[in-house]
This record gives sequence, C-alpha cells and structure tokens, in this order.
Amino acid sequence: MIVLASTSPTRQAMLRSAGLEFSSTAPQVDERALVAAHPEWPPADVALRLAEAKAEEVSRRHPQSIVIGADQVLALGSRVYSKPRDTADCRKQLQELRGQTHLLISAVVCARGGTATWSHVAEARLTMRDFSDDFVEQYLAKIGSDCTSSVGGYKIEGLGLQLFEQVDGDHFTILGLPLIPLMNHLRGTEDLLS
Repeated sequence: MIVLASTSPTRQAMLRSAGLEFSSTAPQVDERALVAAHPEWPPADVALRLAEAKAEEVSRRHPQSIVIGADQVLALGSRVYSKPRDTADCRKQLQELRGQTHLLISAVVCARGGTATWSHVAEARLTMRDFSDDFVEQYLAKIGSDCTSSVGGYKIEGLGLQLFEQVDGDHFTILGLPLIPLMNHLRGTEDLLS
C-alpha cells in the first residue's frame, strides 16, 4: 500500500498518470514553524526536511505503508520563498523575481514505520521575463486567488508560463515531485502495475 502525504491535486495527478494506486492524506506538519526554527538550513535542506517531516508524520499513522512526502521551495540566491499569503504578497514576490533566475528545489522522501528510508532532491532553473507592473496586474486579475496555491505565485503548466523567458530542468521537478527517481525507487520495492 502506498500513501501520499499530500492533498496536492498536481502531485496526485502525476502519480495517477504514472499508474500508481495510492491513497492520500494531509500531513499534520507546521511547515512555517519548522522552517523558522532552522534559519541555518540552506534552501535544498528546507525542501528535504519538510518532505521528510511530512512523510514521517503520515508514516507513523500508516506504519505498514510506503509513505511519499514531497515539498518544493523557490530560492532566489539564499532567500527562500513560501506560497504567497494573499494577492498583495504574490504581487511583491513576482516583482522581486522578474528579470531574475531562481531555483525550484523539489524533494521527495519515502518513509515506512515512521522513519525515512529514501530521499531525492532535484532542482530546476527558471528565468522570469522583465515584465511590466501592468502585466503583473493583468496576470493577478486573471488568476485570482489561485496565486496563493503555489510557491512564487505561478503555475508554469498554466498561465504562469507567460512569466518566463527560459526554463532549465525536469518538468516533474518544476511541478513539485521528482517523479522519475521516485518511480525508479518504488519499482525496487513494489509491483507498481498490479
């Protein structure tokens, strides 16, 4: 049995499209508090430690299952961005990111019996166009409250694509789950097509 420690529709859709049978449950992890308690963590550690905390917490509730936890952070230099709290926060993030190259760092962790057993971290480099303030306002008007549902205030698989001039990296990593390394790992532990 596989359990996804997430209610993310994007992560669920990726796993379903790959042919995985799984259930999903929300992890009971205070992400902001965990990150605030560890200001020394570089961005890749933030993604890994959050994915690990989610996988282990859900795994304690489902000890016989393989539990998949994932997390993604956006890093501009050493600064880590969280999901925007509201439209004003999203506007500020987009204005800070425009014309810049940032990293999307995605981590995935598998746990069993409350302990992490495998992990993988991947990153993608994304360069935003130097768009105008008017463009930001038009973009925010079109996506509405959806701007708070993903780190950076964009979903590159949708209208957010218009923010970018260059993208270097694995599509699944950009969506928040390094799927190919995960599938390679799971194939070593489970009959995935049964």
